[in-house]
Amino acid sequence: MEIKTLFVTKLYRATLESIDIGSMLKSCRAIAEGDRAGQRWSKEHGYKGYTSYASLNDLPKRDPNFAELKQALDKHAAAFARDLHFDLEGRKLKFDSIWVNVLEPGGVHTAHIHPNSVLSGTFYVDVPTNASALKLEDPRHAMMMAAPGKREDAPEAERAFVYITPKVGEVLMWESFIRHEVPMNQARTSRVSVSFNYGW
Repeated sequence: MEIKTLFVTKLYRATLESIDIGSMLKSCRAIAEGDRAGQRWSKEHGYKGYTSYASLNDLPKRDPNFAELKQALDKHAAAFARDLHFDLEGRKLKFDSIWVNVLEPGGVHTAHIHPNSVLSGTFYVDVPTNASALKLEDPRHAMMMAAPGKREDAPEAERAFVYITPKVGEVLMWESFIRHEVPMNQARTSRVSVSFNYGW
């Protein structure tokens, strides 16, 4: 008998030691406080907190901390692309978008994917005690209508949902078709992160 593991879904995880977390947190707070359009969009769309997702698309030009973050992310995205065996035909993935997220206590970010992107990820700036984990969903899940559930002792790679608890200064990256969400923030203070996409 032979059983093979096929069609692996990978998660990239690394610490960005070159990023000054204190300075980055100040930049995120300043962006959140000054971006009236982002505040308005967040309120209108029921996002408990703030996101610059729909309001600002020039953070690396606006603030040197984001320019430094982009430079670091470019290297990690290239490394992940190599590990995924992408045939980039001599080109590089394109840094497509970047936005700030400030998730207040009680806030959630419902399950979603990032269409028209290749890689997506998040850099974690402030992760207080009891802050939300990142919840990732097996991309085959929607096609398993008749499949039984998984046992509680199933290995992580065999589960339908995996929860990753991030640490401050870490970046998590995945292929953009993977559905993910941020469950309720049960911390007493806000969870601050910076999300991004790479396209092709």
